[in-house]
Amino acid sequence: MRLCVVFQVLVTVGLVLGICDAFPSNEVYALNTFKEAIYEDPLLVLSNWNGLDSDPCGWAGVFCSMAQDHVIKINISDASLKGFLSPNLHLLSSLQELILHGNVLIGTIPKEIGLLKNLKALDLGANQLTGPIPSELGNLTNIMKINLQSNGLTGKLPAELGNLKYLEELRLDRNKLQGLVPANTGSDFTSGVRGMYASGASTTGFCRTSQLKVADFSFNFLIGSIPKCLGYLPKSSFQGNCLQHKDPKQRSAALCGSTPPPTSHASTLSNKHQPVEEPRHQTSSKPTWLLALEVVTGVMVGSLFIVGLVTGLQRLKNKSSIILWKKSGSEKDHMTIYVDTGMLKDVVIYSRQELEVACEDFSNIIGSSPDSIVYKGTMKGGPEIAVISLCVKEEHWTAYLELYFQKEVAELARINHENAGKLLGYCRESSPFTRMLVFEYASNGTLYEHLHYGEGCQLSWTRRMKIVIGIAKGLTYFHSELDPPFTISELNSNSVYLTEDFSPKLVDFESWKSIISRSEKNSGAISSEGAICVLPNTLESRHLDVQGNIYAFGVLLLEIISGRPPYCKDKGCLVDWAKEFLEVPEVLSYVVDPELKHFKQEDLKVICEVINLCIHPTTSRRTSMKDLCAILESNIDTSITAELKASSLAWAELALSS
Repeated sequence: MRLCVVFQVLVTVGLVLGICDAFPSNEVYALNTFKEAIYEDPLLVLSNWNGLDSDPCGWAGVFCSMAQDHVIKINISDASLKGFLSPNLHLLSSLQELILHGNVLIGTIPKEIGLLKNLKALDLGANQLTGPIPSELGNLTNIMKINLQSNGLTGKLPAELGNLKYLEELRLDRNKLQGLVPANTGSDFTSGVRGMYASGASTTGFCRTSQLKVADFSFNFLIGSIPKCLGYLPKSSFQGNCLQHKDPKQRSAALCGSTPPPTSHASTLSNKHQPVEEPRHQTSSKPTWLLALEVVTGVMVGSLFIVGLVTGLQRLKNKSSIILWKKSGSEKDHMTIYVDTGMLKDVVIYSRQELEVACEDFSNIIGSSPDSIVYKGTMKGGPEIAVISLCVKEEHWTAYLELYFQKEVAELARINHENAGKLLGYCRESSPFTRMLVFEYASNGTLYEHLHYGEGCQLSWTRRMKIVIGIAKGLTYFHSELDPPFTISELNSNSVYLTEDFSPKLVDFESWKSIISRSEKNSGAISSEGAICVLPNTLESRHLDVQGNIYAFGVLLLEIISGRPPYCKDKGCLVDWAKEFLEVPEVLSYVVDPELKHFKQEDLKVICEVINLCIHPTTSRRTSMKDLCAILESNIDTSITAELKASSLAWAELALSS
């Protein structure tokens, strides 16, 4: 008997261990799609979310049950995550807490959140969510706390929230919610009114939430009156709306609209002198001419409505596209999402056909990488262009990636500076699948090519100084003059293109690496030896990294004056090699490119001073690009007069520059 008992215990333990080892794959999938929907993670909070890991219990912000067999909590607050909420979160069937407060989440709240039957706390406050509050949240039967404050939510308050019998805390303040505060059909009405609405009415509204202790509806655009059943709440819970109350203080009539807010059912129907129905004989008493006028007016309004509806549908068709954004585990079911292209309304759209003609059937390839192909072309009667075509398979493209693509195009389109590459437009077609960017063409190639593969003598010291100052001006424009600021993903000599007169043009092509990497299954962080050396903190995705740009600018200055690449296997990182020379003024000249027969010692001191300011290990002590540019411009003279005074060999360089 004892042996049997021991055997049963061992079998039970084995089964439990077997279950623990096999973490639900659908929950891992849900977390991976959550990460996929996040397109900016500046603090690298999700950096240890490995798609190949079958056990997510060690991932940042993820908490599992005692048995380590289910995810019960996600808490990632104040992490500056930028992206969407994945509808696949509903696959976390045991989830009890979803806390994403204080991020930059955009888009709508997925209605699938309402399928989380075990959820007790939902905190999406202080984000940038838009759209209505899904009525499906009324299905969260165990929810105790909902915080959606400080977003951009619109629409009416769903009466279904009154179904949440365990709800204790509800924070909806600082949104753009409209309509009445749903109370309870009949709770605030007279008995006569209750009789009118008794037929087929369901008791919904906040009067049913007997456990509700804290609720905040303030600073929305709610109308009507405060339900009597919520009278126990502090008055501040309703301030800043369009309610029919002077206390607490409401919004001005101008903010609430030119027409006064409609009255609630209670106030309208409680007036005993107000007839419920107009007597029929009043209609027949109208003059014939008035009836005719009403008919004509009605026909005109109806026609205008139909025209407006058709126009609106056509615009919607042009503005949005239904795109397959994810595939289920069975590879059969698909979900769709509308992608808004309104942000690109001012950006020129090129057809694939016209770009194919301009680029000679896409045969004129001037550059390529695993991520993209660059073509040179000439528009009919227009300028020379560089066309960057993303190398991505359609089946790997998601709606989140599509919006990321659109946001990047919108970011590049707002750039307008003499030292920045100008985006002329883009191409977005589905058959064949195409995502292309069209830039103005810089005829002299990249700075990298000239420094490491071209003739070094073409880049004289004076020419290099002009390039340095041009890059500094471009970065100053990005960081200080654009609002919001803009940063280059991987600032290096490959991101600097040169025009015919060797003026530098900063172009951010590397940001598309993050798009490509996210389109590949189980993709990890971007890996590049040179990039790791230059920008160790910006490997996962492009985000606003001003300090990273400043550090990279320092490395780029070293590359320009030394002619050495930022990283090579034999000599390692350029910064490490140069440090011993930068700290000793007497040997500064050792960092100068041996191809240069002449350089100005005064310029070299200024450049090295700026390099030291850029690569300071403490980011807070690095000088801003605006100040660095001022140092360079005020201390380096690139005029012909200064060059003539500097060296008797200047005439040779001037001849090369002409």
